[in-house]
Amino acid sequence: MTDTIIDMPHVVITGAAGALGRAVAQHFLDQGARLALIDHHADRLTEVFPGLDNSRHLLLAGDVTSPSEMTDLAGQALKAFGRIDALVHIAGGFEMGEATHALTRASWDRMMNLNAWSFVAVTQAVLPSMIERGAGRIVAVTAKVAARGLPAMAAYIASKSALQRLVEAMAAEAAPHGVAVNSVAPSVLDTPANRQAMPDANPAEWVSTAVAAQTIGFLASSAAAALHGQHLTLDT
Repeated sequence: MTDTIIDMPHVVITGAAGALGRAVAQHFLDQGARLALIDHHADRLTEVFPGLDNSRHLLLAGDVTSPSEMTDLAGQALKAFGRIDALVHIAGGFEMGEATHALTRASWDRMMNLNAWSFVAVTQAVLPSMIERGAGRIVAVTAKVAARGLPAMAAYIASKSALQRLVEAMAAEAAPHGVAVNSVAPSVLDTPANRQAMPDANPAEWVSTAVAAQTIGFLASSAAAALHGQHLTLDT
């Protein structure tokens, strides 16, 4: 059975107020899922999801790099839903940086914290309950460029590569407990921020957030039960 309305009705999404987060939330809403939507600022969530039924869904503000805050938010979701079937970890960060030889510790720490450590902080709050139940799905958002270094992107690419290794390690650890851990690795997503940052590029060559959301939905379904530690490259 592959229907996420049956398989994965209780979903936690980080970075929910962003462009991809909105698309992923809408995908699961269309499937009838109950959602715990996490973003750094509560006002962003209420602005993006003004009509959401707060008796059915949760809008939660928190820092995804803080294990204590994530433990608290996961506890709220578990109390409201009874279980968490899927975690979609979208929250992260991107920035162009210095040349590798001129890389600052601040840039390095910022990217590693947002893109790699946040995965640890969020999953350590959610995964134990999945292991206890013997079922669950975790989907991270990595990047196609994680496979190879590029100029002025050393810290970002290193952090996304680290995230992929974390996904693979956790997948091997969680698979015996019935939990599948994978990622999607987009090239460039068609978002308002990317259009503004790259005005001369052709967005038709980018990946739509709706398509990315569908792929994430697949990884969160029973159809992906045999996938562990995989990074599905999204490209056009």
